[in-house]
Amino acid sequence: MPTKTSRRAAVAASTPDTAPAAPAARRDRTHYLYIAVIVAVALGIAVGLAAPDFAVELKPIGTGFVNLIKMMISPIIFCTIVLGIGSVRKAAKVGAVGGIALAYFLVMSLVALAIGLVVGNILEPGTGLAVTDAVKETGQAQVSPEAKDTTEFLLGIIPTTIVSAFTEGEVLQTLLVALLCGFALQAMGSAGRPVLRGVEHIQRLVFRVLAMIMWAAPIGAFGAMAAVVGSAGVDALKSLAVLMLGFYLTCFLFVFVVLGALLRVVAGLNVLTFFKYLGREFLLILSTSSSESALPRLIAKMEHLGVSKPVVGITVPTGYSFNLDGTMIYMTMASLFIADAMGTPMSVGEQIPLLLFLLVASKGAAGVTGAGLATLAGGLQSHKPALVDGIGLIVGIDRFMSEARALTNFAGNAIATVLVGTWTKEIDKERVGRVLAGDLPFDEKTLLDEHAGAPATDAAPGQHEDGEKELARA
Repeated sequence: MPTKTSRRAAVAASTPDTAPAAPAARRDRTHYLYIAVIVAVALGIAVGLAAPDFAVELKPIGTGFVNLIKMMISPIIFCTIVLGIGSVRKAAKVGAVGGIALAYFLVMSLVALAIGLVVGNILEPGTGLAVTDAVKETGQAQVSPEAKDTTEFLLGIIPTTIVSAFTEGEVLQTLLVALLCGFALQAMGSAGRPVLRGVEHIQRLVFRVLAMIMWAAPIGAFGAMAAVVGSAGVDALKSLAVLMLGFYLTCFLFVFVVLGALLRVVAGLNVLTFFKYLGREFLLILSTSSSESALPRLIAKMEHLGVSKPVVGITVPTGYSFNLDGTMIYMTMASLFIADAMGTPMSVGEQIPLLLFLLVASKGAAGVTGAGLATLAGGLQSHKPALVDGIGLIVGIDRFMSEARALTNFAGNAIATVLVGTWTKEIDKERVGRVLAGDLPFDEKTLLDEHAGAPATDAAPGQHEDGEKELARA
């Protein structure tokens, strides 16, 4: 009998550990979704090569999916920042996070420009190309009337009304309104708790809608990739392969050498492990050529990783306008490429002022559709008009280069969030280790930690004094 008793005890002891199987099943469903995205991308490439004219007509499918994602960005940013700041009892903490983030963004933008400058001068990819009249006309057409100078950009941060920030889809306007509301609720103290509770419920609703939209990702990926391949064509890729490969190589070195070393030294994390955690977001960006398509998921995943809500809410949206590392590299190499192709190569003394000007111009045109090419055209038109004609040379491959831009921008902002969280001591390193090890899987169904329960406002006074989010119970 002791043998049977011991067996029963063993079975009873093992039951609680083996019972919960729901999370695994939920993760498997989304796993199939992203397999479908990979298949859709392959089909899009095949259709683009086989029937380019038909493939170009599929562009609205990809555009529609990206617009669905963009529709969710403003409410997600608003809810995240309001909840984050509302749980911080020291307003100075928020200011410190913003100051550190902006200083880091400026330094890394300059580093990205310098790396692009070095590689562009070594490769000289534009030498030997001819600029025809048709190319000149195409280049002039890229000068966007929507591009803003620095003054217009700064004034544009202020929305017409407190509601128009959401209807116009301007990230920085939403950021401003959310900061004001967050500080106001913070000053209200306990009287603001019901409002914060309502904002948290809205956040859960918005993330659930986003999770539903993600099931359309394969269709959007197919349309976007087919249109890109169909419009560019093989000939354009062959003639400009040196520029494309050089740009991709530069972005790769910047992300894995420069940013990877920073992540290891400051936060003690391996960049490959960190990117594995963000693998689905990288796939989404690759298939849509837009880093904005992954912005809402980046916010959710950084909070799940263990970075506090104030750091995530301030660093991620601000970084999407001020920390465009991939765009910096692109503008550097494209400017040198165009100058060489036009037969007027620039000296280092001419290159540096132009690139510093583009660094500022990129902030003013951050919200323009096709920001990389539009910013480059507007910057050259203002600073060196003779080079605008050469922009037509890279129009054909701009969408392919935009994928590397988007991937690099996303990687830079993800790493920046962890670094700022580490510098401000607003990150739970123990939780980071558990999440990256797979012990605390991300909930793909809700994009939120449902076990977190009530919002931070239910905590006792002072419990969230440093703005730390509640951690998942082991």
